[in-house]
Amino acid sequence: MNRTTLSLLAAVTALAAITGVASMTGDSDADPKSGPGGTRAAAAARMPVERSALVCPAPTSSELGETTYTAYTPQAPGQGGDDKGAAELLPAHPADDGGEDGDRGKGDARGDALTGDPVVPLAKPGTPVSEDTSRSDAPALIGVADGALAPGWTVQQTTAVTAGDGRGLLGASCVAPGTDFWFPGVSTAGDRQDYVHLTNPDSTQAVVDLELYGENGRLEAPSGESINIPPHSTKPVLLSTLVSKPTINVTLHAAVRSGRIGASVQAVDANIGSDWLPAAAPPGTRAVLPGIPKDATSVRLVAYATGSGDADLKIQLSGPSGSLTPAGHEKLSVKSRMTSAIDLGDLTKGEPGSLVLTPQGSGAAPFVAALRVTRGKGDQQETAFIPASTPIESRGTVADNRSKGSTLTLTAPDEAATVRVTSSAGSQGGGPASREVTVKAGTTLALDPPRPDGAKGSYAVTVERLDGGPVYASRLLEVEAGGMPMFTIQGLPDDRGTVAVPRGNQDLSLLNDD
Repeated sequence: MNRTTLSLLAAVTALAAITGVASMTGDSDADPKSGPGGTRAAAAARMPVERSALVCPAPTSSELGETTYTAYTPQAPGQGGDDKGAAELLPAHPADDGGEDGDRGKGDARGDALTGDPVVPLAKPGTPVSEDTSRSDAPALIGVADGALAPGWTVQQTTAVTAGDGRGLLGASCVAPGTDFWFPGVSTAGDRQDYVHLTNPDSTQAVVDLELYGENGRLEAPSGESINIPPHSTKPVLLSTLVSKPTINVTLHAAVRSGRIGASVQAVDANIGSDWLPAAAPPGTRAVLPGIPKDATSVRLVAYATGSGDADLKIQLSGPSGSLTPAGHEKLSVKSRMTSAIDLGDLTKGEPGSLVLTPQGSGAAPFVAALRVTRGKGDQQETAFIPASTPIESRGTVADNRSKGSTLTLTAPDEAATVRVTSSAGSQGGGPASREVTVKAGTTLALDPPRPDGAKGSYAVTVERLDGGPVYASRLLEVEAGGMPMFTIQGLPDDRGTVAVPRGNQDLSLLNDD
């Protein structure tokens, strides 16, 4: 075979290889109005995630606490009940003090493996699993779900403390680890004990800065800098120990320097009960805070402007019949990198509602926000928190709903939306129960979720957006324990059960020299 033949074969082989690569990046349908080569970009496909991670904080140190863990993964349409996968949580290690201050941030990178008995392991999608504990030293939990159990994996931690410090119903949806968490509404005042729980799910250390902002700007808190969280470990930090002066209406920013963490704040009030304060939605120029109970006796709004500009916010209450501006509480001005608060009283006036915050005038600056909601009077008061939420783009789930006392709230602030609400019971219950619900534009709708036939114990509720505009959702759970009416509220953000996977287009322009 001569050299000319070899060169020709090599050229043909290279051309075939390039064309093969091009075919993986494109769609064969040509469109002369599209990009180079007359091809059009194909839309990305949505595919189920293959792995999910969650972190649950240590529930309580009270000897009177009773905690229920409930885990659930929604079953996808057409999915069988025996799909392969695993999902479980394991105890995190308690973090040590990290040595002297000069050693903070160096840490321990030994990467100890997680051990112990798994908590609420799932066997299949579509069936929630619950587990109870009365341990006052119940640990924080770190877990991973993979395979068919990963998309939409949700774990709810609900603790009832009937008396003493921490009295109340404390509900927390276990969180995905991240690097940036905002908590408007914390306090370092004498009547509050607020702990931020920092949990490192990985085998390498994490380093975290805790920044506190009051009405006049950043508070001096040097001991909140460079906090080391060893691998697979958890550390609670009492916020009042970071500052020298007690301050109410504070915003906490947990900023991760290296690694990643799960972060949640446990707010314990000596007078009006306690609950978990989840992280607010990321900073934006608009916020929706869904699910204010109809019988709320006091509502406090706390906001913080995260950027270099002031945020002038218009306050609107979305109710069953539409939106209105609360009389006397039309707006809130938030100075740059300062925290502002306003007491809205019993603004719902016997009807469920949601708060919508939008920029007013030229003050379209990023901010974060949360509500503290109180029900009851006198020594029968109980409190919960509603941070700004993100909308359900496809699907959101909340576990541990009860036969009595579960209320789902849906808000469509822009345009009407239709959702499907599905309730799924555990192995002792009947089949799923579903109903379609339409939420009118600019309104908030509160409803009892459909209860699965024959359900015994708790059940999971999944909300799927079918059409229309953005939908925001939350779940109120109320129980009576020790003669005290208690409640907690959890948001239903999108579960991010799918990810965009780009499709390929055929693009012969790769063969061009230019």
